[in-house]
Parts: sequence; structure tokens; C-alpha cells
Amino acid sequence: MVRVGIAGVGFMGWIHYLSYQRTEGIELAAICTRNAAKLAGDWTSIKGNFGPPGEKVDVSQLSCYDNIDALLADESIDVIDVCLPPNLHADVTCKAFAAGKHVFCEKPIALNQAECDQMMAAAQNSGKQLLIGHILPLLPEYAHALEVIRSGQYGKVIGGSFKRVISDPTWIEGFYDPAIVGGPLVDLHIHDAHFIRILFGMPKSVSSQGRMRGDVVEYCNTMFEFEDSSLAVSATCGVINQQGRPFTHGFEIHLEKATLQYELAVVGDTGETLIPLTIYDDNGEVIRPDLGDGDMEKAFDREIAEVLSAIANNKPSNVLSGDLAADALRMCDAQTESVRDRKSVAI
Repeated sequence: MVRVGIAGVGFMGWIHYLSYQRTEGIELAAICTRNAAKLAGDWTSIKGNFGPPGEKVDVSQLSCYDNIDALLADESIDVIDVCLPPNLHADVTCKAFAAGKHVFCEKPIALNQAECDQMMAAAQNSGKQLLIGHILPLLPEYAHALEVIRSGQYGKVIGGSFKRVISDPTWIEGFYDPAIVGGPLVDLHIHDAHFIRILFGMPKSVSSQGRMRGDVVEYCNTMFEFEDSSLAVSATCGVINQQGRPFTHGFEIHLEKATLQYELAVVGDTGETLIPLTIYDDNGEVIRPDLGDGDMEKAFDREIAEVLSAIANNKPSNVLSGDLAADALRMCDAQTESVRDRKSVAI
């Protein structure tokens, strides 16, 4: 049995907690938070944009710590699940590796390349796994698209366009601060950068046009250039100031013998699937795969199962590895430089 300690009891800590209850072979054994109410099991203050609100939790069978050093000193814990703000990821991750733990850390891996390099070096020196919680490839539409592409049934992937746009998240403190949350690219677009990296490999350069807000990109369009010059890949990301459409994401992915399309938008308070995952093949057939009930929480169950598999088999995950997450951050940093300096930037 793999034993996990969650560092940070907020929305993601709550969602992970629920998934641990449903996943065999891995168990939540400890929590760490400075919040006295949450430490005692009162998680009712937790709310998010999907899933159930927080509840009263029975913590009697958990080891409950109010400081990270005490959690890391617990020799019974195999994995530290880092659900802390992004500006704390590097410090806690490096300490966890020094304590001989595996690390499962929420995205983004870090806020800058220096922190990312520290985390990657600490993982290598410890011989333990670094897994980053990039959930996108495990969401039903994206997971199915990835499965179809990897199957090769429609030939190789030759390009695509990706979208991820939100209204101004005024409730997130420090959202536009590169030292706290990181802004729209590092907090938001990094999902698509990670997925693009999985599908097409690492681009050799980016060319982005958009708007800055202070030191971070507010909104941009990006073209990605690869060694394979036949690939045509683009992405749109950022913040708009129309609060009536708080979120939209989607893709159109081109293969030699098919096109995959999907788009979802939240309009007001209601999520609407504008285009269900649809496959258009070269014979004129239109296919709408059955993706089940679309429950977001099941994607996190698959994520926890992926963490367990990587650790149990001592093999890096092909969707959650630290290497992929580090590359996604490098892509975002290059896009920021491209928008700021109005030039193509090599990666």
C-alpha cells in the first residue's frame, strides 16, 4: 500500500482526498495544514468550480500536522501530495525529496525556470518520482483524443489549434503576480502547452502576439514551430474582461485521415458543451464517441491511479512526468518573452 500525505488542504486537496477514497492500492495517511478547523476535520469552507463543496471529514485515522517539517519527518509516508500555492511548490518539493519521499505536485511545476531546475535536480538526486498534476490529458475528451492519436488509426497527427480563455479571475489573489500565481499563461495556458508537448514534442520556437498586464501576458495567440516544418500548431489563451463568459476551452486536432473537434464554454453559471468530441474521417463519416457521464471527478481518480502506477512500477508517467511539466513551463516562458519583446523566441 502506497501511503500519501497531503500538504495543503484547499480545493485541490479536497478533490484529491475524495479520489484517494475511491482508488485501491494507495491511501491517504496524513494531512498538513496551518488551519486549525481543517486540521480538526472541518472542511466546509472549501468551494470550487466543480465537484461537491467541502464537508466535515473524519480525520481520526489520519496523522494531522500543522507544519511541513513534521509531515516530512513521518517515515510511514511514501508520497507528498503538494496542494499548496504555486510559489511554495519548489521549496516543499525539494524538502520532500531530501526526506526520501516521492512527490505528486499540483501544476504548474513552478513559477520560474530556476525553481523548476531545483525541483528536477532534487528529484534526480533522490531517485524518487516527480509527478505533476496536469489533469488535462485525463479529462474524457482530451484522454480520448490522445488515445485515438496514439493508436495511429487515422495516421499521424499533423497539427491543431487549442483554446483556453477565462474572464478576469478577480477572486484569485496575486493572479497577475509572477511571484505568486504567475498569470494566465503559467496558471491557465500551461494546460494546453503540456498537451501540445505530449502530442507534438517540444517546439523549437514560438511566435506570440498579445497584450501584457504588468509583467505577465494577459491574452495572446501563439504559433509553435517544430523541427517537422509540416506541423501547424497554434493556441489562444488568456483573460477577457467579459465576466459573463467565465471559461471556455477546446481544440481542433488534425490527423492525416481525420479531424477531432471539441469545445466547452461556461455561459453565466452554466457549462455548455458547444461541440461534443467529434471525429470527422476522410470517408465522410462523423463519429461522436461515448465518453460516459463526463464527471470531472473521475479524471482525478484516473490521475491518482496514474500516480500509483508510476510509483509502483518505478517508471515515469507518460502524462504526469516532471520532464513534461518542465517543458510546458519553458514554453510558457518563451511565449511571455515573445509577446513582451514582439519577436519569435527560440526554446
